[in-house]
Amino acid sequence: MNRGAMPRAARGRQGGVMMLEALLGILIFSVGILALLGMQATAMRATIDAKYRSEASFLANELLGVIWGDPANIANYATASCPANNPCNAWLTRVQARLPNATGANAPTMVVAGRQITITIFWQRPGETTVSNHQVVAQVYRSSD
Repeated sequence: MNRGAMPRAARGRQGGVMMLEALLGILIFSVGILALLGMQATAMRATIDAKYRSEASFLANELLGVIWGDPANIANYATASCPANNPCNAWLTRVQARLPNATGANAPTMVVAGRQITITIFWQRPGETTVSNHQVVAQVYRSSD
């Protein structure tokens, strides 16, 4: 008799163990893949948020550069008094073109108080309910001030 051979009764009790191990391995692998997909979705959302934030920062600094080049007319850059031929109108159009839902209640605002200007840019990502914003406050002086 072969001592290394397993009795037939013992082999029958272990039948299907390999199938169970394979199914368990597939389950663990599937959970790992789902976790990777979730992390990928989160990374994509963070990348899109970073893109919009950098775009808002660039646009705010662009307008500040224009205002610093024209400090005598700082009052013309307030949102309510932005004349039709003023560069702030073209800037408002660029903001609305580059950032999602940056119109209506989410339109950018420029508040001028003396020599201080506050630029607030709002946007709302498609499919989201929260409104994001970027705010810049700067002092603008003429060389004679």
